[in-house]
Amino acid sequence: MKVLLVNFADGGGGAARAAYRLHRALLAAGVESRMKVRWKLGADSAVLGPAGPLARLREGIRIGVGAALQRLQRSTDAMVRSANLLPSGWAREIDQSDADVVHLHWLGQDTMSIEDIGRLRKPVVWTLHDMWAFCGAEHYGDTRPAARWREGYRASNRPPGHAGLDLDRLAWQRKRNAWRRRLFLAAPTAWLKECAASSALLSSWPCRVIPNALDTARFAPADRAAARRALGLPESGPVVLFGGSGSDPIKGYDLLVLALEELARLGGPRPHCAAFGAAPRRDFASGRYPIHWLGRIEDDAQLARLYSAGDAMVVPSRLDNLPQTATEAQACGCPVVGFSVGGMADAVEHGATGFLAPPLEPAELARGIAWVLEQGGRDLRERARERAVRLWSPGAVVPKYLALYEQAIAACRLP
Repeated sequence: MKVLLVNFADGGGGAARAAYRLHRALLAAGVESRMKVRWKLGADSAVLGPAGPLARLREGIRIGVGAALQRLQRSTDAMVRSANLLPSGWAREIDQSDADVVHLHWLGQDTMSIEDIGRLRKPVVWTLHDMWAFCGAEHYGDTRPAARWREGYRASNRPPGHAGLDLDRLAWQRKRNAWRRRLFLAAPTAWLKECAASSALLSSWPCRVIPNALDTARFAPADRAAARRALGLPESGPVVLFGGSGSDPIKGYDLLVLALEELARLGGPRPHCAAFGAAPRRDFASGRYPIHWLGRIEDDAQLARLYSAGDAMVVPSRLDNLPQTATEAQACGCPVVGFSVGGMADAVEHGATGFLAPPLEPAELARGIAWVLEQGGRDLRERARERAVRLWSPGAVVPKYLALYEQAIAACRLP
């Protein structure tokens, strides 16, 4: 079987890492896999992307033009948006390829236009890494019963404070008009599958839950003391971790700061906090609790070492699907603390592999961190590792995708 995975990039963001990890897992399973990306970061010859400075310059201009068009809408929320207005020309290229099945992943930043997605005629599987496929231009929408993605985007239900061209409504209408053929969806969590099923746009599309594949041989527990020494972290006392952009409100870094300050007020051991990813904005970093920023960590071995050094991984997202910081940490035997939002219930087994606090309550998040640190010991770490291998290892995930590929191929053969 020949599989073509399509994603904006082959690294950098969580969805890109998930797509590339699946690509590598398929190759290891004997599947002829390739990736087609708008922005190539790695050196893998099986990843097809812009070659040479001129091609990369064209792509950079294209991304900039798309971003400029999105400024026609002024929104009061901080959601990432992709209007995908620019033609890509990829539909014809993909349909003329020798791929037996096309596997779409994260298509934001004008990876493919909405219309080009609808022009694909090969068997298609689409992994939903966020809510974009059934929202307007937003990658995450609000989750209220009256959310626009549930009811349909109308002028009458536009959020207060939004101004300019309603790109969210325009994108949703374009999707409704262009996507006439039902594609086969995969959702990494039951929560996202339920969202797609209750959406006005994709409720009739078949969807099954398949989590992201993780190399649990690479992400595995290591000696904690040695890991701390290698990273320059304190060899004694608890260490809590945070990973993500400190300036992205969705990732909840500001809630982590509040939780750590509450933890200090509660007394007890004062953990050392190590964070990795994009540096926070100044206002988010103004808390009284010291946080050691390690910068971006792209190397998987270094990430695994960091997780092994930690006593708890804090994922304080306001909304999330199946964050890889949560799955990676547990594969390394590091319990996870987060809020009970979105797909976090699939990521963490409350009370067994970590702690899920009531949504967006920093005091409860602090209580969860304290609980994990008090539990400590081998049991919590071993349960986290066992669950990660059972649910997210390539051996658990790849067969599910192969079955879905066969289903998509068979459906295309029907008259």
